[in-house]
Amino acid sequence: MTKSPFLMLLSCLLIGFKLLAADPSGAEASVAEASGAEPLASDGNDGYRLWLNYEPVRNASVKSEYLKYAAFIGRPANGEIMQSASQELQLGLDKLLGKSVNITNSFAGKSGGIVFKIETNADTAQPVEGYQIQLSGGNIIVSSKSEQGILYGTFALLRHMQMQLPIQGLNLASSPKVRYRMMNHWDNPDGTIERGYAGQSLWKWYELPERVDPRYADYARANASLGINGTVLNNVNASARFMSQEYIVKVAAVANVMRKYGIKTYLSVYFAAPKTLGGLKTSDPLDPQVRAWWNEKVAQIYKEIPDFGGFLVKANSEGEPGPQDYGRTHADGANMLAEAFKPYDGIVIWRAFVYKADPNADRFKAAHEEFVPLDGKFDPKVIVQVKNGPIDFQPREPFSPLFGNMPKTPLGIEFQITQEYLGFATHAVYEAPIFEECLDSDTYVNGPGSTVAKIVDGSLHGYERTLMAGVANTGNSRNWTGHPLAQANWYAFGRLSWDHQLTSEQIAREWIALTLTQNAKASGHITALMLRSREIYVDYNTPLGLSRPWMGVHFAPEPWQNKGSRPDWTAVYYHRADSIGLGFDRTASGSNALAQYRPEVQKQWNNPDQTPLPYLLWFHHVRWDKKLSTGRTLWEELCTRFYTGADSVVWMQQQWDLAKTSLDPQIYTDVAERLKVQRREAIWWRDAWVLYLQTFTKQPVPAGFEPPKQTLEDVKKSVNVYLMR
Repeated sequence: MTKSPFLMLLSCLLIGFKLLAADPSGAEASVAEASGAEPLASDGNDGYRLWLNYEPVRNASVKSEYLKYAAFIGRPANGEIMQSASQELQLGLDKLLGKSVNITNSFAGKSGGIVFKIETNADTAQPVEGYQIQLSGGNIIVSSKSEQGILYGTFALLRHMQMQLPIQGLNLASSPKVRYRMMNHWDNPDGTIERGYAGQSLWKWYELPERVDPRYADYARANASLGINGTVLNNVNASARFMSQEYIVKVAAVANVMRKYGIKTYLSVYFAAPKTLGGLKTSDPLDPQVRAWWNEKVAQIYKEIPDFGGFLVKANSEGEPGPQDYGRTHADGANMLAEAFKPYDGIVIWRAFVYKADPNADRFKAAHEEFVPLDGKFDPKVIVQVKNGPIDFQPREPFSPLFGNMPKTPLGIEFQITQEYLGFATHAVYEAPIFEECLDSDTYVNGPGSTVAKIVDGSLHGYERTLMAGVANTGNSRNWTGHPLAQANWYAFGRLSWDHQLTSEQIAREWIALTLTQNAKASGHITALMLRSREIYVDYNTPLGLSRPWMGVHFAPEPWQNKGSRPDWTAVYYHRADSIGLGFDRTASGSNALAQYRPEVQKQWNNPDQTPLPYLLWFHHVRWDKKLSTGRTLWEELCTRFYTGADSVVWMQQQWDLAKTSLDPQIYTDVAERLKVQRREAIWWRDAWVLYLQTFTKQPVPAGFEPPKQTLEDVKKSVNVYLMR
C-alpha cells in the first residue's frame, strides 16, 4: 500500500470502472422461513440492514413459542449501552413478532419477558464482556458482568431468534477470546478510501461535528452485533490533520455514537505531526519537546473523547516517516507514544508492515529482521500489529514468521477484509477460509499445537493485551460493501475475532440464514459456492504459491510488470520466471527466509518434493518440466489450475442459479451479474498468465485446453487502459 498521489487517483478511477460493471445497490434478500417456503415479497430491503434484517417469523409454532417471552423487556439500569441493548431488542421483537414490547425498570416478580441482569458476583469466571442466556423464573435472562456484555448477549439472542432456533432448554454462554476486536478504516479526509471498492468514505468530515449522519449508528449496531469493540477511523497513511483541534472535535462527534454500542474510537497518526502540524524542528521520539507535544496532544484528545482507544501507527514503511529517520528504533517511537497514554486507558498499536527498497533482500524476511531484535523492549501499552502473512494480503500466504518469535511482546493480527488482491467488488471470494487457515497454522514455537490463534489470543505467551484487526471493506454504497456477498467477509471477521474456533462453514451458514434464505437446499448451494470461492480464485489468479503484490494495477493481470521505483514494486521480483522455471527460492540455497520458522515448519516447506502444492512456489524455484505429486509437470499443473479455475466460475454461476427461487429477485440479479463479470475477468487472468509464462516455457497449452484466442500484446493493451490518465 502506498501514498503515491498518482496511484491513489488511479485507484479511484479503477474503482469507478469496477463499480459500473454491476450496480451495487441490489436489494438484500428476505429471510425465508425454515420450512423452505418461498421468500417474502421485497419490502424495499436493499442490503442496508445487513444481517440485522429481523424479517417476520412466519412459522406459527415458532412465533407462538417466542411470544411467550415478549410481555416486557426488563432493564435494570439506564446506561447508554444498556439503552442501546433494550432498544435493539425492542426493535427486533417488533419486526420478528409484530408486537410492540415495553421496556421497564420495574419487573420484579414478573414472568413472560426478557430480563437483563448485571452479575455482581465477582467470583464468576465469566469475562467482563461475556454473556449468558438462559430460562429462569418464566423469563429469558440475559446476564453479564457489564452493560457491554448485555449488548452482545442481546444480539446473540436476536440472532438465535432470526434463525428460528428453539427457546426450550435455552442456555447460551459465550465470551470473547480476544480483547481488542477492531475495524481498521483506510479512509482519507477527502472522502476517498485507499483500497476501498464500495463507494466513498462513511465519514463525512466536512459536515461534522454539527451534522451526525444516522448511518454512523447503523454501522455501530452492525459491528456491535458481531462483538467488534473498536474502530480506527482513518487511513494508516495518515494525515496530520486528524491531530488538529478542528478534527479532534469532529472525531469526538463520531465517538459519541460509537460509545453507545460499546465501541471505542481510535486514530491513525502521522508520525511527523509534531514537525508538520506543531511547528517543531524535529519529530525525533527522544527529543523532549516532541515528547511533550505528544503528551499535550493526547491530553487534548481525551478532553474531547474520554474513552478514546488509542493510536494506530504506520511508520518507516512505504515512505511514511518514523523513528528510523532519526536513528531510533520502532520501540523508541512506540514507547514515546505509549508514555503519552500513561494517565489513560488507551493503547498504541504499532504496525509491523515494513520492508526496505533493497534489490538483494527478500521482502518476506523484513518484518522479522526489524522486530524480533526488539522483543521485550516495547512498553506494556504497545501491541505490535502483524499482517497474517509476510508479504501483503495475498490470496494465499504462509503465516508470518513473526508469530511465535516475539514471546515478550503482544502481537495482534491484521487481516484484510477489503478485497485488494481478491478481485475488488466484482469477484465473489469468501475470506473466512483465509482467516481460518492462518489462525489454525501451527508455529511449533512451544511444541505441537502452538497455533497462531493461541499466540493472538494470548494463551500461549500470556499476553494481557490481545488484538485482532480487519481492514474494512465498507463504503457509502447503499449495501455497505458493493458486492452483496462481500458482506459475509465483514461478518466472518467479526465472528472469528470473537471466537476463532468457529469454522468457515458454520459462519457461512449462519450468515446465509440471516441475510439470504433459510431454505435448506438453497443454503446448501450458496454455502458450497462460498466455501470453494477462495480456491477457485487462487487457481485462476495465483496457483501453487504465486504471489503478486506489484504496484501497477492491483486489479488487472500484469505479470510482466518489471519497472518500478523499487524492485519489490514489480511483478518479476515475486514470481522469478525464467527459462528454467518459476518461483522464489527461500530455502538455504536462496534467501533462506525459511530459517525464520521453527524446524518443524521448515521441514514442511524445505523440500520441493514434500512441500504442499499451495505453497510450492512461495519457497522454491521449480523447473518447468518437474513432475509434481499430481503426475503433471509444473507447466501442465499451472495450466490445469488456470483453466479449471476460470471454468469453475461457471460452476459458481450454476450454484447461484440453483438458489434463485429462494432469493430476493434483486439480490439474485445483482450477484448473478457480478458473476458474469467475474467469469470474464477470470479468463483475462488465465490468458495473461498463460501467454506470459509461455515466453519462458516455449511450450504449448496442454491437450484438452483451448489456447487463448488473443495474443500477449492484446492482453497487455487491455491492461494498459488502466494505466492511462
